Amino acid sequence: MKNIPLNERIIFALDFAQAETALDWVARLDAQIKFFKVGLQLFLAGGFPVIDAIIRRGNKVMVDLKFFDIPETVHLAVQQLTERGITFATVHGNEPMIAAALRDRKELQILAVTVLTSFDQNDLRRMGITIPLTELVLERARQALALGSDGIVASAQEAAMLRRHLGTDFTIVTPGVRPAGSARADQVRVTTARQAIINGADHLVIGRPIKNDPQPQKLVATLLQEISKALLDKLNGENI
Repeated sequence: MKNIPLNERIIFALDFAQAETALDWVARLDAQIKFFKVGLQLFLAGGFPVIDAIIRRGNKVMVDLKFFDIPETVHLAVQQLTERGITFATVHGNEPMIAAALRDRKELQILAVTVLTSFDQNDLRRMGITIPLTELVLERARQALALGSDGIVASAQEAAMLRRHLGTDFTIVTPGVRPAGSARADQVRVTTARQAIINGADHLVIGRPIKNDPQPQKLVATLLQEISKALLDKLNGENI
């Protein structure tokens, strides 16, 4: 069992159009959550100053820009994220792209994206990809880890398979986590927080369910209790 503090298990997705709104949410939640995701929307709105402000409050940051470009461009983009206190950055793509991202990452941990959690088998088929989705996730994860990636981004639905085939010595970050009964929105391959942990996820990216809840701190407390119990059950060998 990885020694990850409970308050770092949830990565709250700061999917906001204004830096001020995002920082208000950080101040609202960082007594409970110490890990935050900055994606394309917020990065374009606030850039590095918003990342710096989150880190100055003693929090960790996942920069989720999903780099996908020619290898040298990916390499240079990743260099811009190093030595800033950022914990995770995400990269799409084939082996040369991932290798370029890893070349000078320094303290930055690189997560390779497998298949977006908004995709299902029909989406892959429309893209001309005919192999089963789970096989594609496994192959992409295997290649990324062989290159030296620190971890992968994948649905919790595939996490158990990844642990079974690839072991435990890497990080799995799972989007698409939804409290029981909440809306899926544009996510397709979703699970509860409990099932994600039981399946082997290390960090759970959760945004809209918390943001849209009338009592977000109360929901976070419930989710943390669910994660804590799942960790204990997993330690005791209770996988159901």
